[in-house]
Amino acid sequence: MAGFLGRLRPVVTARPVAHQVFALQVVIVLVLVLAAAAALVLQARADTEREARNRALAVARTFAQAPGVRMALAAEDPSVVLQPRAEAARKASEVDFIVVMTTEGVRYTHPDPAQIGRHYIGSIGPAAQGGTVRETVTGTLGPSTRAVVPVTDPDGTVVGLVSAGITLERVSETANHQVPLLLGATGAALGLSVLGTGLVSRRLRQQTHGLEPAEMTRMYEHHDAVLHAVREGVLIVDGHARLVLANDEARRLLDLPPDAEGRTAAAAGVDPELARLLSEGRRATDEVYVARGRLLAVSQRPTDRNGGPSGAVATLRDTTELQALEGRADVARQRLRLLYDAGLRIGSRLDVVHTSRELADFAVPRFADFAAVELAEPVLRGEEPSEGDTGLRRVAFRGVRDDVPFLPVGELIPFTPATPQGAGFRSGRPVLEADMTSFSGWQEPDPERARKVVEAGIHSMIAVPLRARGVVLGVVTFWRSRKPEPFEDDDVALGEELVARAAVSIDNARRYTREHTMAATLQRSLLPRALPEQNALDVAHRYRPAQAGRGGVGGDWFDVIPLPGARVALVVGDVVGHGLHAAATMGRLRTAVHNFSTLDLPPDELLWHMDELVTRIDQDESEEGEAAPVTGATCLYVIYDPSTRWCTLARAGHLQPVVVDPDGRAGFVDVPAGPPLGLGGLPFETAALRLAPGSSLALYTDGLVEDRHRDIDEGLELLRRSLEGAGAPEETCDTVLRALLPERPRDDVALLVARTRTLDGAHTAAWDVPSDPSAVGGVRSAVTRTMAGWGLEEESFVTELIISELVTNAVRHASPPIRVRLIRDRALICEVSDGSSTSPHLRRATTTDEGGRGLFLVAGFAERWGTRYTADGKVIWTEQPLPAGDGG
Repeated sequence: MAGFLGRLRPVVTARPVAHQVFALQVVIVLVLVLAAAAALVLQARADTEREARNRALAVARTFAQAPGVRMALAAEDPSVVLQPRAEAARKASEVDFIVVMTTEGVRYTHPDPAQIGRHYIGSIGPAAQGGTVRETVTGTLGPSTRAVVPVTDPDGTVVGLVSAGITLERVSETANHQVPLLLGATGAALGLSVLGTGLVSRRLRQQTHGLEPAEMTRMYEHHDAVLHAVREGVLIVDGHARLVLANDEARRLLDLPPDAEGRTAAAAGVDPELARLLSEGRRATDEVYVARGRLLAVSQRPTDRNGGPSGAVATLRDTTELQALEGRADVARQRLRLLYDAGLRIGSRLDVVHTSRELADFAVPRFADFAAVELAEPVLRGEEPSEGDTGLRRVAFRGVRDDVPFLPVGELIPFTPATPQGAGFRSGRPVLEADMTSFSGWQEPDPERARKVVEAGIHSMIAVPLRARGVVLGVVTFWRSRKPEPFEDDDVALGEELVARAAVSIDNARRYTREHTMAATLQRSLLPRALPEQNALDVAHRYRPAQAGRGGVGGDWFDVIPLPGARVALVVGDVVGHGLHAAATMGRLRTAVHNFSTLDLPPDELLWHMDELVTRIDQDESEEGEAAPVTGATCLYVIYDPSTRWCTLARAGHLQPVVVDPDGRAGFVDVPAGPPLGLGGLPFETAALRLAPGSSLALYTDGLVEDRHRDIDEGLELLRRSLEGAGAPEETCDTVLRALLPERPRDDVALLVARTRTLDGAHTAAWDVPSDPSAVGGVRSAVTRTMAGWGLEEESFVTELIISELVTNAVRHASPPIRVRLIRDRALICEVSDGSSTSPHLRRATTTDEGGRGLFLVAGFAERWGTRYTADGKVIWTEQPLPAGDGG
């Protein structure tokens, strides 16, 4: 045996370590799995037998206590009653027999009827005494496990016995049914174990790279010798930033403690900068770090390339001979950090003055002790400075002290060419004044103030021109006082780079200011400067443009347009986008609404014409390469008639208006929603409502209710609540703006609030005219009386002439019904309506014509005249001026 094992050992040891481990693990797993399987089989059989004994006892007790069993035992022939019941219970409970017997063991029931009347095979003594018998006995059905229980009467006397049992053959069958499942589970466990063992062996082969123990030992010895022999420090850090290995040179250079391995670099006392590099594990090449008074060149490479372990390897070279360069390297890093931070902090807003302040605030004290920014006057207006600009206005200043008498912010300083600022502004190059105590010209234009500045300790300065895109915008001046060393050429280069970065931001803000100013000017010129005079509505308006840098000027607009018949149109609209193009587009649309309103169109027809116009504008501009479309503009158009109090509305993608009843209740008007202008294909619908006298209408743009901090529905509800109990329109406008607008709105806001007025019977008169030429005289007489009642006798003749001509034309050329109405408003309005839709045309009659002069006379006597169409026909109207002081 010893010889066989001796021959087997070389064979086993010659195989790779991974294979040996795999074979050993498979054997161990196989033994464990087989042992577990055997134990499970035995346990299953024992559990089955125990379950069979418990079931037999439960069935016997249940049957013994069943109703009627005791009475059946007292019957003349108990078997007749008990045999069928026992068989039914046996089948239902899945036992092999239920035997009811006398206390002497004579059977009343049995699965084999031939056994009834014979003696029971088994122990019954304890049961006859009132106890329980549980045993395994070979009976008429073969070996079985059974239980015997007594049947007692109410006083405890045993009157019979019940036995229930299950054959061992059936118990074995139940246990055998579980064997395939156990064997399957055992096989699955064995397969999984073998698979896991294989994976472990494969992982082991990967970890050892297929090397044998002797090879690994030899490799370790060689590597250990190399690590401790090289003159460069070597550090290995794992994925958790802990030191795994440090050779002798690394311990010397970093002065590491003996227990450094297993601790982080910071915990091992490594300098913070180098410890941060080691913890980050990033790639580095010859980066210089100061550690323990030495200047170390550090290179680092991650170890997780090509599937390696996580971590990094760092090499350290002592470059103490480069100690002289440490100061310059530190300064270079600080300057780079300074420029990087400047790019982050300067230019946060498109505002020239704010950006200048950011530059001054950033430069002090990191670069200089005092800093000032002076800009040419045109730059503050968004324009480019011209060659003739000599004065610069100080817009920002920052210093470490407040006791130095520098010129204040806001001062216009006339720098001469002899000063560093003047020379730098004209040449576009920085100027260094290393020794201010020499007073070489920088003291102009205020020598006395300059002397006090030097006495305060200011000794050197740099004037750097603010140059962006080839244009010099101003000058930035830096002063030094706390450091005794003056500014040097390196400081000039750094200051020039710092100012160059800020100059781009200032120029961007200047360009934005210019465009914003132009757009705001254009927008103000296009919006109504004063509302037209009319008596139908008491109107107040507010317009708030978006603040510079918060979205720019938008395209919101509003208008109040007087219409014939003392009616008034209210318009509110919004153009998509911001800036100059939006403002120009707003002007075009406002002009279009004015033009279409002269046609006296219903609101839905007017919006249809606007929709067609916007579509044509977009088509024309797209052909010319324009980038900003007009499509998407919204508009709300409202017409109010004070004589009838009817208000008609239509909207194109705009928000619904709000109506405030005279009692102060506010609610949104349900106006059918039409598409925004330019989309086409969908109709616009008109809503009509009759307003109570003294009602208020509120029209607005979305900038009033939209806010990024709340939902638009919340803004609409806030608007409705702020309008409840509305007072005078002017007061209402102020209340709404206070409730809804932030300090710096991001979008334009237009708000129009109008309180309705009515024309009562004292200011209007109307007559129905029969379609008969003889009726003209009666109308003229009625008009004369009305004019006299209004105190307008001097205008009566012209009015009679106009009414006579218009009614005569209606009788001759139109169809009934014909109606005449006079309205005394800011002008005297005459209206003649008829049932015809044919519009009259003004023409010049020849000398031989018998007619055709009536409308020509009307046009000559009336200040204005026109035609509007209604659902029943048309209305021809005229307006005549009233005497001064009589405005209705």
